[in-house]
Amino acid sequence: MEQVRIGIIGLGIMGESYAKIYSAHPLAQVVAVSSRRQQRVDEICSKYDIACGYTEYKKMLERKDLDAVVVATPDAHHFIPARDVLQSGRHALVEKPFTTSVAEADELLRIADAANLKIQVAFNHRWLAPYFHAKTQIAKGEIGMPLAGFARKNDTIFVPTEYIPWAGDTTPAWFLSSHDIDLMRWFFASEPVEARAWGSKKVLVERGVPTYDIIQSQVKFASGAFATFESAWVYPNTFPSLVDSFVEVVGGAGHIHLDRKCESIEISTESGFAYPKCFLNMEVFGRVRGAFASCLEDFLYAVLKNSTPYVTGFDGRQVTATLAAIHESLESGASVAVQQPDGGDNARG
Repeated sequence: MEQVRIGIIGLGIMGESYAKIYSAHPLAQVVAVSSRRQQRVDEICSKYDIACGYTEYKKMLERKDLDAVVVATPDAHHFIPARDVLQSGRHALVEKPFTTSVAEADELLRIADAANLKIQVAFNHRWLAPYFHAKTQIAKGEIGMPLAGFARKNDTIFVPTEYIPWAGDTTPAWFLSSHDIDLMRWFFASEPVEARAWGSKKVLVERGVPTYDIIQSQVKFASGAFATFESAWVYPNTFPSLVDSFVEVVGGAGHIHLDRKCESIEISTESGFAYPKCFLNMEVFGRVRGAFASCLEDFLYAVLKNSTPYVTGFDGRQVTATLAAIHESLESGASVAVQQPDGGDNARG
């Protein structure tokens, strides 16, 4: 059976998830992994039976037996390793957000296009069955023309203070709203053109994490539709789920609500109450299943079949451009135009 030979850069929470899923997939072979800490490299190699590990990813890229490389570094550190992966002649699967700079995103698209390489951005929510069904219903016109949307993705304070050590280098919008902006572009079948945002920096700053507690933004789309995006990570840890996630699309003839606070299951015990998260990734019969695993699998098929990934580098670029406008608005207090790609609104990468 033909396999895609995979390398992984970054072995944090998400990087290990890639290693776990790909090491068990019959269409993938994890050839090598890379992390700055030797202890972490040794741990992941031993845990998932991976033959080679590196503390310098550029040495990994010197190998001849790599077809594609995952970039799973923190939010603000995707560009340089992704650029190096593409320049080495490998396809790239990049964690969200694609980049935190429009210029960097455009540079990656130029490199990939010139070398005929594939980029997939890991906006895995498109693989959630309810979201996919929502997309098909909207595309069929079942709720009429989309007029407005709302997306909330709020984490408990555990996330920026304990779960990720680099929260001060990003914001809840980069970390959380990136998923929702991609979804709304997909649902609306239209590109963002203008953003206005507001945010608060109080709770986390007092706890030594220099970032926003909560951000709300309104984004106007080329179709005339508009959407509100809310991202926060200061919910108390007593909240029964790590994340509160809700999406709404209002059309001229109907609406769609996607509420993932409770994914069909709630559990109470003597120690607490919980809404366990099962839809994105859950180990079932010894293998990770769910939308995240399906996202990773379809990247393999894109490489093996030489087909276009379902979420491309252009999609990642458009989300980055929207988030860049949102953050510029946070600083300026004014509405900001979303930077369009070369070729205008209809350009595709």
